[in-house]
Amino acid sequence: MADSKHQGALGEVYAAKRPEEVAALYDRWSQTYDADMSAAGYRHPTICLALLARHLPRGAAPLLDAGAGTGLIGEWLNIAGYPEVEALDISQGMLDQAKRKGVYSALHCLALGGELPFADGAYAGIISAGVFTSGHVGAEGLDELIRICRPGGVIVLTVKNTLWDHGFAARIAELEAQGRIARLEETRPYVSMPGEADTVPSRGLVLRVN
Repeated sequence: MADSKHQGALGEVYAAKRPEEVAALYDRWSQTYDADMSAAGYRHPTICLALLARHLPRGAAPLLDAGAGTGLIGEWLNIAGYPEVEALDISQGMLDQAKRKGVYSALHCLALGGELPFADGAYAGIISAGVFTSGHVGAEGLDELIRICRPGGVIVLTVKNTLWDHGFAARIAELEAQGRIARLEETRPYVSMPGEADTVPSRGLVLRVN
């Protein structure tokens, strides 16, 4: 099914072509994002939290929520025992909503896909839900996340099948062959928003940085 069948704000962000367009769309959506995604039955945050908790010890710090949006995962990470989490998102409007929740130690308005202003090995773990998807970030965003995650740390991310089948799977295999990462877990494909018609499935991945 084509992503263009999505309606409303979700369809607009999937169809976006430029980072500044994505940021502006999310800025406009930020006020109703939590309610809209709850109504759609949004599953990525729950699945990512479960995967992280299975592979990263409670209390590991600091973590980076890469593509934090309004802070859906940040709230749950705090409850689950990860006390120091930083947020990164392309949309200042979304980060303004996240800030109100009081669960992030720092907020960074940045786009994934290029160079990030963080030191090598800065984070014990990185979680990125719903970011590697249509109109957002492709496999080009992986290398920087690997660089800023410390050796032995884990990266939990979701990947839409559209990207997986068009270069993402091959890039993961290449990174494994180079010994840069180990694939600790890969879920079967699942629908991230059962309340939205014709949603293209995604999968969850857990990568250990070597």
